[in-house]
Amino acid sequence: MLRTIFLSGLVSVALMAGQYTKADRVKDMQKMAAAMNEIETGFFYNNKDQVIQGALKLSDTIRNVRPPLEEKEEKNPMMRYMNEKVKFSNKIVKTIDKKAETIIERFQSGDTNQALQAYKKIMSSCMECHSKLRRW
Repeated sequence: MLRTIFLSGLVSVALMAGQYTKADRVKDMQKMAAAMNEIETGFFYNNKDQVIQGALKLSDTIRNVRPPLEEKEEKNPMMRYMNEKVKFSNKIVKTIDKKAETIIERFQSGDTNQALQAYKKIMSSCMECHSKLRRW
Protein backbone atom coordinates (compact mmCIF):
# COMPACT_ATOMS: atom_id res chain seq x y z
CA MET A 1 0.00 0.00 0.00
CA LEU A 2 2.74 2.43 0.98
CA ARG A 3 4.64 1.46 -2.14
CA THR A 4 1.61 2.20 -4.36
CA ILE A 5 1.13 5.63 -2.79
CA PHE A 6 4.82 6.41 -3.20
CA LEU A 7 4.83 5.32 -6.86
CA SER A 8 1.68 7.30 -7.70
CA GLY A 9 3.19 10.38 -6.03
CA LEU A 10 6.42 9.91 -7.96
CA VAL A 11 4.55 9.57 -11.26
CA SER A 12 2.50 12.72 -10.60
CA VAL A 13 5.63 14.70 -9.76
CA ALA A 14 7.30 13.47 -12.95
CA LEU A 15 4.27 14.46 -15.02
CA MET A 16 4.12 17.93 -13.47
CA ALA A 17 7.82 18.49 -14.14
CA GLY A 18 7.34 17.78 -17.84
CA GLN A 19 4.60 20.37 -18.40
CA TYR A 20 5.44 23.53 -20.27
CA THR A 21 3.94 26.56 -18.53
CA LYS A 22 3.47 30.21 -19.41
CA ALA A 23 6.38 31.05 -17.07
CA ASP A 24 8.60 28.67 -19.05
CA ARG A 25 7.51 30.37 -22.26
CA VAL A 26 8.33 33.81 -20.84
CA LYS A 27 11.84 32.62 -19.94
CA ASP A 28 12.30 31.18 -23.41
CA MET A 29 11.08 34.42 -25.02
CA GLN A 30 13.63 36.36 -22.97
CA LYS A 31 16.38 34.00 -24.13
CA MET A 32 15.23 34.44 -27.72
CA ALA A 33 15.27 38.23 -27.39
CA ALA A 34 18.84 38.07 -26.04
CA ALA A 35 19.85 35.79 -28.93
CA MET A 36 18.29 38.17 -31.46
CA ASN A 37 20.21 41.06 -29.87
CA GLU A 38 23.41 39.05 -30.12
CA ILE A 39 22.80 38.34 -33.82
CA GLU A 40 22.06 41.99 -34.50
CA THR A 41 25.18 43.16 -32.68
CA GLY A 42 27.20 40.64 -34.67
CA PHE A 43 25.80 42.11 -37.89
CA PHE A 44 26.69 45.64 -36.83
CA TYR A 45 30.27 44.71 -35.93
CA ASN A 46 30.68 42.12 -38.71
CA ASN A 47 31.52 39.55 -36.06
CA LYS A 48 30.92 36.09 -37.53
CA ASP A 49 31.36 34.27 -34.21
CA GLN A 50 28.78 36.46 -32.49
CA VAL A 51 26.23 36.01 -35.28
CA ILE A 52 26.71 32.23 -35.27
CA GLN A 53 26.57 32.01 -31.50
CA GLY A 54 23.38 34.08 -31.37
CA ALA A 55 21.76 32.02 -34.13
CA LEU A 56 22.66 28.77 -32.35
CA LYS A 57 21.19 30.07 -29.08
CA LEU A 58 18.06 31.15 -30.91
CA SER A 59 17.73 27.77 -32.61
CA ASP A 60 18.24 25.87 -29.35
CA THR A 61 15.72 28.01 -27.51
CA ILE A 62 13.03 27.99 -30.20
CA ARG A 63 13.03 24.20 -30.19
CA ASN A 64 11.87 24.33 -26.55
CA VAL A 65 9.02 26.74 -27.21
CA ARG A 66 5.59 25.21 -27.46
CA PRO A 67 2.09 26.13 -26.40
CA PRO A 68 1.55 25.87 -22.65
CA LEU A 69 -0.60 23.06 -21.33
CA GLU A 70 -3.64 25.31 -20.87
CA GLU A 71 -3.58 26.22 -24.57
CA LYS A 72 -3.16 22.59 -25.62
CA GLU A 73 -6.01 21.43 -23.42
CA GLU A 74 -8.52 24.18 -24.19
CA LYS A 75 -11.86 22.92 -22.87
CA ASN A 76 -14.09 24.67 -25.36
CA PRO A 77 -13.76 22.83 -28.68
CA MET A 78 -14.94 25.85 -30.65
CA MET A 79 -12.25 28.05 -29.09
CA ARG A 80 -9.65 25.38 -29.77
CA TYR A 81 -10.75 25.23 -33.40
CA MET A 82 -10.91 29.02 -33.83
CA ASN A 83 -7.57 29.79 -32.17
CA GLU A 84 -5.44 27.08 -33.75
CA LYS A 85 -2.71 28.22 -31.36
CA VAL A 86 -0.91 24.91 -31.27
CA LYS A 87 -0.72 24.57 -35.05
CA PHE A 88 0.28 28.21 -35.50
CA SER A 89 2.96 28.03 -32.79
CA ASN A 90 4.49 24.91 -34.33
CA LYS A 91 4.61 26.63 -37.74
CA ILE A 92 6.42 29.66 -36.27
CA VAL A 93 8.91 27.41 -34.46
CA LYS A 94 9.82 25.63 -37.70
CA THR A 95 10.15 28.90 -39.60
CA ILE A 96 12.42 30.54 -37.04
CA ASP A 97 14.59 27.44 -36.66
CA LYS A 98 15.06 27.19 -40.43
CA LYS A 99 15.88 30.90 -40.76
CA ALA A 100 18.41 30.69 -37.92
CA GLU A 101 20.20 27.97 -39.88
CA THR A 102 20.04 30.18 -42.98
CA ILE A 103 21.68 33.03 -41.07
CA ILE A 104 24.58 30.79 -40.11
CA GLU A 105 25.04 29.36 -43.59
CA ARG A 106 24.78 32.69 -45.40
CA PHE A 107 26.94 34.67 -42.99
CA GLN A 108 29.67 32.03 -43.08
CA SER A 109 29.66 32.08 -46.86
CA GLY A 110 29.99 35.86 -46.87
CA ASP A 111 26.48 36.57 -48.13
CA THR A 112 25.57 39.06 -45.41
CA ASN A 113 22.62 40.50 -47.34
CA GLN A 114 20.84 37.14 -47.42
CA ALA A 115 21.72 36.53 -43.77
CA LEU A 116 20.16 39.88 -42.93
CA GLN A 117 17.07 38.96 -44.96
CA ALA A 118 16.71 35.77 -42.90
CA TYR A 119 17.06 37.86 -39.71
CA LYS A 120 14.28 40.16 -40.92
CA LYS A 121 12.05 37.16 -41.64
CA ILE A 122 12.64 35.92 -38.11
CA MET A 123 11.63 39.32 -36.76
CA SER A 124 8.55 39.23 -38.96
CA SER A 125 7.63 35.78 -37.63
CA CYS A 126 8.09 36.98 -34.06
CA MET A 127 5.84 39.96 -34.62
CA GLU A 128 3.25 37.83 -36.44
CA CYS A 129 3.04 35.52 -33.45
CA HIS A 130 2.86 38.37 -30.97
CA SER A 131 0.17 40.16 -32.91
CA LYS A 132 -1.95 37.06 -33.56
CA LEU A 133 -1.54 35.10 -30.34
CA ARG A 134 -0.63 37.79 -27.84
CA ARG A 135 -2.99 40.40 -29.29
CA TRP A 136 -0.38 43.17 -29.52
